[in-house]
Amino acid sequence: MSEETTLQQSRLPQHVAIIMDGNGRWAAARHKPRQFGHHQGVEAVRRCVEAAGNLGIRHLTLYSFSTENWRRPEEEIKALFNLMRGFVEKDVKQLRDNGVHVRILGAREKLSPDLIAMIDDVESQTSHNHKLYLNIAFNYGGRDELARTCRALARKVKAGDLDVDDITEASISKHLDTASVPDPEIILRTSGEQRLSNFLLWQSAYSEFIVLDVLWPDFTQTHFEEALRIYQSRERRQGGIEP
Repeated sequence: MSEETTLQQSRLPQHVAIIMDGNGRWAAARHKPRQFGHHQGVEAVRRCVEAAGNLGIRHLTLYSFSTENWRRPEEEIKALFNLMRGFVEKDVKQLRDNGVHVRILGAREKLSPDLIAMIDDVESQTSHNHKLYLNIAFNYGGRDELARTCRALARKVKAGDLDVDDITEASISKHLDTASVPDPEIILRTSGEQRLSNFLLWQSAYSEFIVLDVLWPDFTQTHFEEALRIYQSRERRQGGIEP
């Protein structure tokens, strides 16, 4: 590998967040049903988690099921939920043994009691791990997260536990699903589309938006490394000026 393409370990991002896009198109190109693409997408999730660990990424957030995805056909929603169950049930031991701390972001409303119990279980089983923090955004929407945060803060003000003037950027961040997680330096989207799609709206204020022209089921560590090299080629001034 040439010097120009070698990753600089000192400039690795702490947090990479990924919009996993392209399962349906991947399946359609092979004349397969969308569910087949979602199944292959889960395999890409496994490769991605392994790659993050290999590359030294501390926080990885994957956009799995959005609040807008409820508009999809019922059969597809059921298949996505079953894939979530299957991933957790099959992988929890390996994730635990590999030092992965799993958190599920998003609203618990509309989720079945058995799925909520399974989420609580995987979070509990991996809560003492610190090698890689894996956040799975499931039944998640950025606007919904902000609305839930506003309601939580409003309840504290009403109860007299919080003064209105104490509502700051920091206090808002502490009430988000990603409380205690650093904001992502990278928002990566696969499939070539260039939209945030209601993902981490507050947290992405100064994220580098990187789009790769690869459908999610084809995603590998090579693509992950490509995104990191793009990130390291950019100047991050965050509103300031060059030194």
